[in-house]
Amino acid sequence: MSLAARDTALRELMDDPLCDPERLDATLRRFGAVNRVVSGWGQVYRRRLRPHLISLGRPARVLDLGSGGGDVVARLARLAHQDGLTVDWLGVDPDARALAAAQRRATPNVRFRCADSATLLAEGARFDAVVSNHVLHHLTVDELHRFTAESLALSTGPVLHGDIARNRAAFGLYAVGITPLAPGTFLRTDGLRSIRRSYRANELEHTLGGNGWRVESHPPFRLLAHATGHA
Repeated sequence: MSLAARDTALRELMDDPLCDPERLDATLRRFGAVNRVVSGWGQVYRRRLRPHLISLGRPARVLDLGSGGGDVVARLARLAHQDGLTVDWLGVDPDARALAAAQRRATPNVRFRCADSATLLAEGARFDAVVSNHVLHHLTVDELHRFTAESLALSTGPVLHGDIARNRAAFGLYAVGITPLAPGTFLRTDGLRSIRRSYRANELEHTLGGNGWRVESHPPFRLLAHATGHA
């Protein structure tokens, strides 16, 4: 199997609206453990999000687009709370099945909605920062351009899209490391398919086509596309 190019023909099992609901729920619940190890959001929070939130000098609003089971936004909320920051967090996902799982992580300052970026724009919503995790590799090129443009239009500050980097280290480490968590879920199959669908840093930066976007590579297998919003 070659990882020289993205395999965009692959589809993840959990994206099938008819997939097994119990396996899907188990997958969404266990994303928290997976993302804590592989997603790198602790570092992104410390380097990019926390300094901006502190600089505001007031309560902030942060949006997580494609929030899935809600674990990333819940983790960011805990980190901000530990730093004494007052932040209202909103996670949105167009998949109602994800919303049902995310609601378990809702708190007075962490809310979830079944919605997408276009809906929020139409409502006139604006945020101090916008983030997403593992969304970009799911999208076609046209969807990627629309999603990233809408994320910029929703934010007055940083826009941070984290994703997997396609390489053999990511594939091999994930294939072995996910084994204890995989039974009864889609984690193994979908995770490996995600890596095969994902970008390399130069590919993603080229696809984004400038517009203020920069893409960082964080070994062994993380990408961060970042820009400043213009809401």
